[in-house]
Amino acid sequence: MQRDPIHSACFLVEGHVDVVLTSPDGRDQVLERLGTGQVFNVPALFQAAGTSHATVQAVDQVLVYAMRKADLHRLVREHPAFALALLQDFADRIDHLSSLVEDLSLRTVRGRLARLLLQQADAGQVGQRLTQSEIAARLGTVREMIGRTLGAFADAGLIRIDRQRIVLLDREGLESEAYL
Repeated sequence: MQRDPIHSACFLVEGHVDVVLTSPDGRDQVLERLGTGQVFNVPALFQAAGTSHATVQAVDQVLVYAMRKADLHRLVREHPAFALALLQDFADRIDHLSSLVEDLSLRTVRGRLARLLLQQADAGQVGQRLTQSEIAARLGTVREMIGRTLGAFADAGLIRIDRQRIVLLDREGLESEAYL
């Protein structure tokens, strides 16, 4: 849970988790989705306070291996390749979180939603069933705003909503929305 002490690094052997911040009023912001082969809780094990800044929620069935702080530190000291892999993971996370800050502070909900739809299309996930609440949590907004924006995209001919699946109709139009 947020602000709880962290004692172990967690390595995802299978499955997916969302790393989520929850506001005092209960609104969620998904920071990232992690999958098989990724790790969480590592930064806290290298900080004096060693607390969690977010909650990790299973998206599907997961298998996780936990490694205590002392064991992780020993591996870092004894195996430079392992230490470099952790540094690469840290760098990737910093890059991802910097992009998230950029999106939340400099892009409108309309732009963030267009960008998410394009990313899903590029990853072969377009049409994936996500609720408006799940999309809102990923984009740092509320469900009602996602509903209005999806409706506006449909009215503009950029997408079609077909049985709760989103079908891209105008990629170029969505790209211009995403990068305004």
